[in-house]
Amino acid sequence: MNSEEAKRSISGALTVKPATDERNADMKDDMQKEAVNIAIAAFEKNNVEKDVAEHIKKEFDKRHGPTWHCIVGRNFGSYVTHETNHFVYFYLDQKAVLLFKSG
Repeated sequence: MNSEEAKRSISGALTVKPATDERNADMKDDMQKEAVNIAIAAFEKNNVEKDVAEHIKKEFDKRHGPTWHCIVGRNFGSYVTHETNHFVYFYLDQKAVLLFKSG
């Protein structure tokens, strides 16, 4: 399976039954879906978690204005303050993605 087929497979699964494990969200559904799709693309392009987080953050800054923050990894704790309707925490496979706007 090439990366394009994998993307279609993952994206198809997301529309039928979420392949993500959403842990917590204060974000509109369409923006959550956008975050998941951007995260999928970021994981396809990057192998380093820091680079994945940078990709997601910069894409959300571009699309929704600054200032977004993104944390990606398998094991981390957090306690953040975010703007209303601008927070999502989910898993793709075994990698957690925390994305929020503050500032």
